[in-house]
Amino acid sequence: MTLRIPFFGLLASRSPMDGLVEHYDKIAECIATIDESLECYVSGGVCREFEELTRTIDEIENHADVIKRNIRNHLPKGLFMPVEKSLFLNYTKSQDNILDSAQDALYWLAMRKVLIPESIQKDIIYLLDAVSRTTVLLGPALNATISLIHGQSLDRDGTKATYRKVRAERDNVRKLKNALNKKLYAMDIDFKDIYQIMHFVDCLDDMGHNTENCADHLRAMIAR
Repeated sequence: MTLRIPFFGLLASRSPMDGLVEHYDKIAECIATIDESLECYVSGGVCREFEELTRTIDEIENHADVIKRNIRNHLPKGLFMPVEKSLFLNYTKSQDNILDSAQDALYWLAMRKVLIPESIQKDIIYLLDAVSRTTVLLGPALNATISLIHGQSLDRDGTKATYRKVRAERDNVRKLKNALNKKLYAMDIDFKDIYQIMHFVDCLDDMGHNTENCADHLRAMIAR
């Protein structure tokens, strides 16, 4: 078993784990941007221009990519990493995938105007709310993990509980997505509309899936 340095902050001015928080903050910005207009779009109201919205998401995602590259380009060597490098890189990839899926979701919705049937409007909004809650729950899980790894906290059980909350909300996302797809298949609407809505829904589900992956990687980081 490889020896790790528990008090990384004593040896380096900035832990690479702190960069993950900076990158995570971009997910919160992304969700807030989607929330701003999606409910309006789904219900057929007058919304902020979707082209403007997708540009905003692109800017957030590009900024997140810069943060990710900066983290990866300045990783400490070998034993001076606070966790296994492969775990760290896998976590970074999963967290970045959340942003990529959010970007894809808006692209699918902005591809052409779709009149969302009233019978599934609430289902889509509830799904987005559940995805948002899942990603929000990742923040405390990440911070608790970093505190534990840096020796600032000894609450291992409390940290594990934050992972379980992410998984529970992810399970809710999965159920909402399956129920929504079942409704979509049963609807008598243009196939192009069904196809476009389903890809949008799949992208939201991917955000939940990648958030759960992040929690799994965090769990592996503190495994004994």
